[in-house]
Amino acid sequence: MNHITRTPVPLSPAQLLSDTRRPQHTPAGLVGDTPLLWIGEPFTAAGRGFWTKLEGHNPGGIKDRTALHMVRAARERGQLLPGARIVESTSGTLGLGLALAGAAYGHPVTVVTDPGMEPLMTGLLTAYGAAVELVDTPHPTGGWQEARRHRVEELLAIHSDAWCPDQYNNPDNVAAYAPLAHELVAQLGRIDTLVVSVGTGGHSAGIASVLRTYFPELRVVGVDTTGSTIFGQPAGPRLMRGLGSSIYPRNVAYDLFDEVHWVAAPEAVWAARTLARHHYATGGWSVGAVALVARWAARTLPAEHRIVTVFPDGPQRYVGTVFDDSYCRTHGLLGHLPADDPDEIDHPSEKIVSRWTRCTRIIDPLTNTATGVQQLTIAGVAR
Repeated sequence: MNHITRTPVPLSPAQLLSDTRRPQHTPAGLVGDTPLLWIGEPFTAAGRGFWTKLEGHNPGGIKDRTALHMVRAARERGQLLPGARIVESTSGTLGLGLALAGAAYGHPVTVVTDPGMEPLMTGLLTAYGAAVELVDTPHPTGGWQEARRHRVEELLAIHSDAWCPDQYNNPDNVAAYAPLAHELVAQLGRIDTLVVSVGTGGHSAGIASVLRTYFPELRVVGVDTTGSTIFGQPAGPRLMRGLGSSIYPRNVAYDLFDEVHWVAAPEAVWAARTLARHHYATGGWSVGAVALVARWAARTLPAEHRIVTVFPDGPQRYVGTVFDDSYCRTHGLLGHLPADDPDEIDHPSEKIVSRWTRCTRIIDPLTNTATGVQQLTIAGVAR
């Protein structure tokens, strides 16, 4: 006998729309309410895994949130006048967010970048109406980052009414991520560990500070890149973009971190490519780095421990770098299977790290003060 499978019919058309987002009249309305995805095996050990917030589902990435918030706040305070130019230094993602904010609020945008920006990003920024300024010489001590900031100062002098968000030191950069933290609480209910990349310090401080108000025992694991100065290592060559710094952003909330992991470019490439192959969700340098550390946390912490991380963007801008075999071979990024566990150092100045390394002593390099030493135990003892 044939059995007919009947599909339940909703009582009213409204039920069909109950779980959908409302239509938006502006692109800015598409920002936020991004999905969560479970990352388990084969990327992680059997029965273990972590949740990740897919910020690549915003029009331009995670920094759409902060660009819109910083511009809106500056307009409300009268710091950014109607129609005035926005000028900022960026390695890419914030530029897309500022182009979006400029379109939403009626401001021309100039982004200052360096030769490391991918051609795809330059093309997108130009397509979205932003002017792209390229510096051609790194600063002797501050590298490309400091060179970009000097060019921003020159442009601000030329355009007398222009405004710079100063993402590295602007507290609005931090405040912009409170909605993301609230989304995580609503989506997961409980969070035990946050694994988060650190660049300007905005999204790590903004998310962690809010989550700690809900979960006082939350463990915060910062992820940096080798060659970055943020957590007390000396400045060095940095291939990875989107995390790390050669300056000291004041938005970094050192007191929130329980430990830091430095990840090298080949290790991040392995993780990003493995995620793409097995989970169809990936991104670039930051995504690979945080996923590697979250994978380790999922294996070493109790199975019931709820770990969340943030993927700041998707893979599109990295098709010519992280996901390009020729580029990766040129830079020696292929064939490096990461170790199961990171190296351990007791103090950031103990040695210059060149591979995945962990430290539980958090130092603010400008004050040389430690925020404390905690040990992450297999039993998951809270801070």
